[in-house]
Amino acid sequence: MKKILLLLALTSVSLAKAQGINDLLVSGVDDANRFANSFLAPVSEAAIYGISTGWYNSADAKPLGGFEISIVGNITGFKNKEDKKAFLLDPAEYDNLDFVQNPGQPRLVSTALGDIEGIQVFVEDESGLFREEFELPSGLAAEDFNFIPSGYLQGSVGLVKGLEVKARFLPKIKFDDDAKIGLFGAGLQYDFTKMLPADKLLPVAISGVIGYTNLSGEYDFTESSTIDGSDQRLDAKFKTWNFSAVVSTRNIPVINFYGGLGYITGKSDIDVLGTYEANGPFFSERVVDPFSVSEKVSGVAANLGTKIKLGFFRINAEYNFAEFNTFTFGLNFGFR
Repeated sequence: MKKILLLLALTSVSLAKAQGINDLLVSGVDDANRFANSFLAPVSEAAIYGISTGWYNSADAKPLGGFEISIVGNITGFKNKEDKKAFLLDPAEYDNLDFVQNPGQPRLVSTALGDIEGIQVFVEDESGLFREEFELPSGLAAEDFNFIPSGYLQGSVGLVKGLEVKARFLPKIKFDDDAKIGLFGAGLQYDFTKMLPADKLLPVAISGVIGYTNLSGEYDFTESSTIDGSDQRLDAKFKTWNFSAVVSTRNIPVINFYGGLGYITGKSDIDVLGTYEANGPFFSERVVDPFSVSEKVSGVAANLGTKIKLGFFRINAEYNFAEFNTFTFGLNFGFR
C-alpha cells in the first residue's frame, strides 16, 4: 500500500487497493468488471480534473522569445464529497457475489476515495462445495488521504504577437520495480488584446487557452496477487482537454490577479492485464487480460488566482472550482 500511495502522491493516479479488485476475480470476470467500474470511477474523475489545471498564470501572453519555466503542483480535494466515497452494491446485479452479513440486501460500500472498511463478501457455487469469503477494498480516506496531489514541469514560450505555446512534462518515474508513471502535454494561449494598437496601455489582458494532458501509469502486482498467474498489472491512461477564457490584470509591478472560465473534458482507461489461473468455479481455468475500466468526464470549471513577482522568480497560486476543486501553485522563472 505504501508504494501505491507514493505513486499517487507524485502522479494523481490512484491504483490503490489493486489486490482487492484482484480478489473479486474469484467471483467471475463480469462481477469483477462491474465492481471495478463503480470502485474506480470517482478517483478517475478526480484525477482528470486535477491534471487539467495549471495551464496559465496570466492572460498577458509573452512577447516573441519570452519564456517561463514552472514547477506546478496541484491538490485535488474530496474530503466533503460523500457521494463520491461510496456506492450502493446490490447483490441482485451480480452473478455470484453476496454479503456475508444480510445476504441479498443492497448496502453502501467504499469507492477508491472512501473509508468504509470491514465489508465481508462471499462467493459460493450451487453445490455448496466451494465457498470463499474475502473483504472488499476500502479507499484513500481510510488511509487519511483526503486529496489527490499531482505535479509536473511546465514551460511556455512567446511566438508571434499574442501567441504563446506551452508544454508540460513529468519524466517516466519508476518505483521499486513495480510502479511507474509519466506525463506530457501541450497547449496554446492567444492574447486577444495584443491585436489592439494600444494593448500595452490596457490595465487588463484577455486570452483563450487550450491545453491537452496525457498521463500514463502502470502497477505490477504479480508478487502480491492472491490469484496465481503471471505479468499481472494495472495499466492506466488519462487524456484530458482544457478550453478556457482568461482575464488578468497587467503592468502592476509586484502582484497581479487572474481568473478563468472553461470547460474540461477527459477520459480514463484502466486495463487489468496479465494471466490469471482459476481458483474458483466462476471463470475459465486461465484468463488473459480480463477487463478494462473506462470513465468519461466533462464539466465547467472556473478559477481565481494571483501571481507575485519577486525579482527573477514569480510565485502563483489559484483555486479551481469544478466537480472536484483543485488548489494549484507554481514556482516560475524566466524573462519577458
